[in-house]
Amino acid sequence: MKDTDATEAADIVVIGAGISGIGAAQHLRTDFPGKKIILLESRDSIGGTWDLFRYPGVRSDSDLHTYAYEFKPWRHRSAIAEAPLIREYLDETVHEFGLDKILRLRHRVTSADWSSTEARWTLQVTATDDAGTEHAKTIKTRFVFSATGYYRYDTGYTPHFEGRDDFRGDVLHPQQWPENYDHRGKRVVIIGSGATAVTMLPAMLMGDGAAAHVTMLQRTPSYIASQPRFDNIAVKLTKLLGAERGYAATRLKNIWIDFLLVSSLRKFPEFGRKALRKWTMKELPPGIDVDTHFNPPYAPWDERLCVTPDGEFFKALRDGNADVVTDRIDRFTENGILLESGKTLEADVIVTATGLVMQMLGGIQPTVDGRPVRMSDTLLYRGALFSGIPNWAMMLGYTKASWTLRLSNVCRLVADVIRRMDTNGYDIAVPVVPEGLATTDLLDLTAGYMQRAKPELPRQGTELPWRMHTTFVKDNRLCKGKLVDRHIRFSVRDSTRAGLTSVTSDS
Repeated sequence: MKDTDATEAADIVVIGAGISGIGAAQHLRTDFPGKKIILLESRDSIGGTWDLFRYPGVRSDSDLHTYAYEFKPWRHRSAIAEAPLIREYLDETVHEFGLDKILRLRHRVTSADWSSTEARWTLQVTATDDAGTEHAKTIKTRFVFSATGYYRYDTGYTPHFEGRDDFRGDVLHPQQWPENYDHRGKRVVIIGSGATAVTMLPAMLMGDGAAAHVTMLQRTPSYIASQPRFDNIAVKLTKLLGAERGYAATRLKNIWIDFLLVSSLRKFPEFGRKALRKWTMKELPPGIDVDTHFNPPYAPWDERLCVTPDGEFFKALRDGNADVVTDRIDRFTENGILLESGKTLEADVIVTATGLVMQMLGGIQPTVDGRPVRMSDTLLYRGALFSGIPNWAMMLGYTKASWTLRLSNVCRLVADVIRRMDTNGYDIAVPVVPEGLATTDLLDLTAGYMQRAKPELPRQGTELPWRMHTTFVKDNRLCKGKLVDRHIRFSVRDSTRAGLTSVTSDS
């Protein structure tokens, strides 16, 4: 049963209370203390990715000194952190900055409709109370900031496997990991070679509940690099400079180290391939062929580099209860997986770490004056504002650096747009693409889930301000100085004529 509540008004609505949405809400509250800002979250807890995923060992593969917020230091000793520590940090942020006062849990946005007559977004929201009763709510807002991430929360990607129903064990996807699942003493095959598989393999062999054996079955190898779990330089900088300045110094250090590493690997791919191969060989036990299992056909950073803290992935291989198989699947059998080579992998549990299903705006399909918007028809202005969609921003992070390093610049752009509107009495701001602008793909990785989603994604231009870089140092240079220019059209609504009374372009 659905009850219907009255319409609520807001100045800014942030959709999504994961790491991006929480950070955006705090930035915007600091910039606009007098505005009514609402933070909506569809699930019953904050945290986004770090609360949704519960598979063994789930952690970041970026260091937390750059992944955490600029305005709140990361104080834990672990620089590469497991999900519970990240959730704890986000909880602290919400309560420390009073964001719990604007947070609405179990509020799922089902539609977003823009009216040029009203110069407002009408958000239809399904709110679920503690008793499980759904209430239909309406929120009208001047501006929307989407921090919904880039993938579907309700399902992961699993390709068709012939004979799947014949397998007598459990088939699990990391995105829907059962609570308190017991893999103790079981033979596990993890299908996949990305960050999830690299994380799960050693984690499932740790502690009293360790699996008997874990195999990572991959069709194509990935680059895997060891990184210290603890940043000893960060500890020294904190002792020397204090928590705030030590954190800032560590953040700057890591930004430049990451940038120089990524740039070097991209600029000199053969050198990078040889260097990664050499480092991997030092970590591997005898009998594992580095060129078969750890020498991808693509250049470093064509796909994201997998990180293993303190080399725990390689340690698991050396300990003898884990291995890597590079082959293709013929079919599932009653007791495991038959490979195209004719080899059989016996298993009690098969984990399909086969990727995500990308989704923009959390699945919301915006309409502008009754016209549905196709994301693939839009271009992103500075990687944040959609062409043809008024008063709407999206947080899109980096693919070759910590995702959240981009958050402060996106929020600064949004704040500049809103200030321009407030100062000049404008109601509407919409990016307009210049005629003849060449376009290119939005994302620059060759990962399967990104390639599958390419036809549904927005695009970007090849020239400023319609492009973004995928590393912080280069992109940050594009965000210096004035962010709002003539490509954003500002206007004033005319409710009497259901149109616009003036249209201006700022140079």
